[in-house]
Amino acid sequence: MSTHNPADGTDLPSTTPAPLGPLRPPGPSDSARQRTDAEFSAFYRTNIRPLTGFLIVHGAQVQVAADIAQDVMTDAYRNWTGITHPKAWVHKAASRALVRKVASVEEAVDDIPEPSSLLPRPDAIAEWETRHDALPMLRSLPMKQRQVMAWTLAGFTPTDIAEHLGLPAENVRANLRKARRTAAAHLTAREEDQ
Repeated sequence: MSTHNPADGTDLPSTTPAPLGPLRPPGPSDSARQRTDAEFSAFYRTNIRPLTGFLIVHGAQVQVAADIAQDVMTDAYRNWTGITHPKAWVHKAASRALVRKVASVEEAVDDIPEPSSLLPRPDAIAEWETRHDALPMLRSLPMKQRQVMAWTLAGFTPTDIAEHLGLPAENVRANLRKARRTAAAHLTAREEDQ
């Protein structure tokens, strides 16, 4: 009696044990996993703070922005091998998560934020916000203008923004133009006050 080995088309004698399957479940090899981890780690280090800033420019409080950015990066790691444009992916996911967060909030409650790796000193948030005096101006913009400005400050072109937000490019450019006009007027008024 013989057993047929379809891999090489030969018959093996029955005394030869059948080849064993892999001892571990199929998945990426250790070296591929290490490469993936190193690639994601470099991406994370480069993009976590700018992503948090992107959410702050969108209008999120610093602690909320840090939490959303961390959650989005965790999701990105889980889906890393299927993501073709990671920077766009995390920005889009973060902006959607912020919209869900804003829509789900019934009544704002000021929680005392806990220290984290992104915010080692939560008590320094107010100090940081006052140093970044453009934030009040950005937060005063209408939502679409603020959204387009946040994507622009994150390094995306109007065409990229239109694609990621599902808007016509002309609308993105118009909102960007209006936001820049408002910013210029704000700066002019501030200079006149000084």
